[in-house]
Amino acid sequence: MDPAVLRSSLSGWRRYFVAAGLALATLQATAVELRAGPSSYRDAVGRLRPGDTLALEPGIYRLGLDLHGLAGKEGAPITIAGGRGKARSVFVAQRGRNTISIKDAAYVRVLNLDLVGGNVAVDAVKAEGTSKFAHHITIEGLRITGYRASQQNVGISTKCPAWNWIIRANRISRVGTGLYLGDSDGSAPFVRGIVEDNVVSDTSGYALQIKQQNSWPAELAVADGPGVTIIRYNTFAKDATSSTGELARPNVLLGHWPLEGRGSDDRYLVYGNLFLDNPTEALFQAEGNVTLYNNVFVNRFGPGVALREHRDVPRSVDVFHNTIVARDLGVVLRHADPAFRQVVADNAVFAAGVLPQRLTQDNAVHKYEEAAAYLRNPEQMDLAPEAPLHPADGSRTTLARGLPDASLDFDRKPRTTGTSGAYDAGVGARPDRFRLGEVPGR
Repeated sequence: MDPAVLRSSLSGWRRYFVAAGLALATLQATAVELRAGPSSYRDAVGRLRPGDTLALEPGIYRLGLDLHGLAGKEGAPITIAGGRGKARSVFVAQRGRNTISIKDAAYVRVLNLDLVGGNVAVDAVKAEGTSKFAHHITIEGLRITGYRASQQNVGISTKCPAWNWIIRANRISRVGTGLYLGDSDGSAPFVRGIVEDNVVSDTSGYALQIKQQNSWPAELAVADGPGVTIIRYNTFAKDATSSTGELARPNVLLGHWPLEGRGSDDRYLVYGNLFLDNPTEALFQAEGNVTLYNNVFVNRFGPGVALREHRDVPRSVDVFHNTIVARDLGVVLRHADPAFRQVVADNAVFAAGVLPQRLTQDNAVHKYEEAAAYLRNPEQMDLAPEAPLHPADGSRTTLARGLPDASLDFDRKPRTTGTSGAYDAGVGARPDRFRLGEVPGR
């Protein structure tokens, strides 16, 4: 290249980067932190701009929180946060409105609030069905309780196209449904989100459901090609307050991706979670494309994992290195699409059995009553094996390469022995992880 042309080109790029740097510096310089209390916060929300933070003072907030038309930017989200100490910002549910209402919002973070439902028939957090979109939303550190007027009342709900959400480190208890992401007719896809470090307990219906998806709308702005929605390090627990009969629901149900076109190659990555008890249903049910590994399933009342049809059928399925202790069937794989690969291998299953019977060839399968003979102390929820179980087949576990934390066990310790199940042999589990107030893996 001619030196003069090169110098001119470099000069142009230099001016571009300087201008970009000045723009970013200007944005950072103009970002502000506001403080507001129960009488002034609604006005303050309306003044927020990209990069701003609204710190909410401790107190009782009775007028809800509307995030309507609120838009931060990439690298400069809008943050609304309560304090992290004992003195909390507490939002009390009111009739006729969802406590936190999200509509046409993007790049917004909501942190460290308490939402108290008082059994009022509303949702705690909802991306409204009248919204065109809600993307790059973070819901973190919320304590949600008492939204249980019926099974239709939800802790965190999305009813519009929603993508790139982070739902992290929330405590959701005594609600109708914990997380309900998507709409029942498949028209409001929840896409490429992260659900992590949450504890969801004492729900009437689902602890988590992600609905099946129709064709993605044009306004759903994500990159082409396969993507993932990640569900990791959560606790999903149910108890005797669960609904029965026609209202009975699994702890977690994952619906299918679009059957063709954009999103049809997307996949769920589900790892490092604890699924605990369900008096009337399976702990986990999924269809479509799902990868399930390093999880612990304990159901002292019924079945464990059901890979079966719901609105479609299982397609691409990889299930490995899980420990399943269930009084009924441990694993069911049914009506899977033969055009896709299904691998269920290197799991430790203590249950009434597995279906189809061929699954016994690739997994360590024992009776539910035999768990104490192979695991350290199942009565105290220490499910690490005393010795290696059914040595894992290296040719199968190559499917784990490139998957996050697949080389670790349930306690996120490196796997050093070739054994089936969620735990590395002989390491010893941490029973305190199973207390419902604790986040798995922390």
